[in-house]
Amino acid sequence: MINRIKELVEILNKAVHAYYQESKEIMSNLEYDKLYDELLELERQTGTVLTDSPTQRVEYDVVSNLPKMQHKTKMLSLDKTKEVDKLVEWIGEKDGLLSFKLDGLTIILTYENGELVQAVTRGNGEIGEVVTNNAKVFKNLPRHIAYKDKLVIRGEAVIRYSDFEKINEVLQIEEQYKNPRNLCSGSVRQLNNEITAKRNINLYVFAIIEADGVDFEDKKSNQFEWLRNQGFQVVEYYKVNKFNLESIINKFKDSIDKRDIPSDGLVLTFDSISYSNSLGETAKFPRHSMAFKWTDEIKESKIEDIIWNTSRTGLINPVAVFEPVEIEGTTVKQASLHNVSIIESLELGIGDTVEVYKANMIIPQIADNLTRSNTYILPSHCNACGAEVEIRKVYDTKALYCTNPNCSAKILRVLGHYVSRNATNIEGLSEATIEKLIDKEIIKDIADIYRINEYKDIITNMEGLGEKSYENLIKAIDKSKNIKLANFINALGISNVGFSTSKSLCKHYKNDINEIMNATKEELITIEGFGAKIAESIVNYFENSKNRDRINEIMSYLILEKEEVSDEQKLKGLIFVITGEVTKFKNRDELKDFIEKNGGKVTSSVTSNTSYLINNDVNSSSSKNKTAKKLGVRIIDEEKFMQISEKNVEKC
Repeated sequence: MINRIKELVEILNKAVHAYYQESKEIMSNLEYDKLYDELLELERQTGTVLTDSPTQRVEYDVVSNLPKMQHKTKMLSLDKTKEVDKLVEWIGEKDGLLSFKLDGLTIILTYENGELVQAVTRGNGEIGEVVTNNAKVFKNLPRHIAYKDKLVIRGEAVIRYSDFEKINEVLQIEEQYKNPRNLCSGSVRQLNNEITAKRNINLYVFAIIEADGVDFEDKKSNQFEWLRNQGFQVVEYYKVNKFNLESIINKFKDSIDKRDIPSDGLVLTFDSISYSNSLGETAKFPRHSMAFKWTDEIKESKIEDIIWNTSRTGLINPVAVFEPVEIEGTTVKQASLHNVSIIESLELGIGDTVEVYKANMIIPQIADNLTRSNTYILPSHCNACGAEVEIRKVYDTKALYCTNPNCSAKILRVLGHYVSRNATNIEGLSEATIEKLIDKEIIKDIADIYRINEYKDIITNMEGLGEKSYENLIKAIDKSKNIKLANFINALGISNVGFSTSKSLCKHYKNDINEIMNATKEELITIEGFGAKIAESIVNYFENSKNRDRINEIMSYLILEKEEVSDEQKLKGLIFVITGEVTKFKNRDELKDFIEKNGGKVTSSVTSNTSYLINNDVNSSSSKNKTAKKLGVRIIDEEKFMQISEKNVEKC
């Protein structure tokens, strides 16, 4: 049933993405509802609910800091070897488990009464950071499980290579990450978990620390199977002994180039739980496990060319092209050079002999330049639009940027974000359609979206469009002109400012765009959840005269919906959770907005910090009601909520 739950979550999420993000249907409403109901029933039967299940309404939270927490037992790193013979000698006559050593961020998670209640990073091994809010938006982590006693597990949070490349592509040079591990670390430790959610983090469990009352028959392999039945994903592993160990290592090695999940080696551990516990530890390492690190295979090749690709921000990324070489069983002929500083440090030139390897046996990298001719001349014009380029230095890193604000490569990404769901939400204007309109020079900047009615004849005769598509597009654009300020701020694509941050910004400045555009860094960092990085991004964006001109032009087509922000803040300091159907508001989003405008906060899970659970069925046997009763959290219906919002809380 757990596998079917995972399958249904994937199918339904694809359908939701296609419908809302790509404006197309891949299944009928009837079929969607049937699968959705099946998923609901399976979640009810098993007690397992994944964090990315479409049955869960995700609420994003912003925290002011990440609290520190001391681990009950010190988390030691593993002893390492690159020699197979040493592993064979180490395992001796015992049975073991061999698994991938994932390259991410280690997290300790605690479940109580079937609910995820705490997540803490490894930190320095003694003290970690509490990242519970962020763990709740990991892609594959169960938020609810069937096991009701206390469960403490250890896992590795990772970002896939494919997601790493997509995320890095749209980041500013000073924000880019060198590898998936660094990106994962930064994503898990965000103060705003909406950012974490967008990074598609997955967690793979590799150890149980505490699970009272479960008989695993003294085998870690049984622990893994039990975890799977609870809905967790565990690290890929095989049972081994001294006779098959080398062949299984080779099996892992042969699969590396096909894997999207970062790993930096293997881990060998004894299968017996009691034997592992009896071994104890040294001052540096536990004795129950050993890490096996890959030996990098390095090959020589010659540089044939350096090609440049322009991103949304205007950053132009260099990629080295060299004579094809066989490394770790695959043909490699390209490697990212990341920026101008790396080209300079390697003293590159066309025809130079370089040493090439694959980091973690996956990502091609240039280790060294043996020739160092230093003859390469940087391009003077953008590869996408032909405009002049310039070198910008951010901190100690030099990078190449396109100077053309209307560069086709940049504007496509900017427009794609501008029309997205939590921005202006222009249905039907996909990136594919935008690209066609850019090619026809109908759209060169954001404001051009609101003038496409001047090109009706051209658009209706474009491949894949037509009269009906044009009419639907015009209707969607007209509908989008009535917009909330928070959606508009989000649509602008300010670095480090997502939808949740936009809402906090608008709330603080009472939806006054002029106040926001003239805010100072000192003012902004006083907003809960805003740090120096967010404040600098906002100030820098609005200080740019080109951005101000663009905003003024766009605003001439828009009607900002007035959102009243209560001066009384009657609900300040109160934390609410909303569940079930609502009747006095259009939907739960409207109720959430009402609470936030009056100073309250809405979260997705009932905890000891929750002030009220709003549920019109106060006697429901739902999991939220059960948790609220257990924790002593008051359950109220909408009628009672309206009384509380009108009165002083103490009088209720």
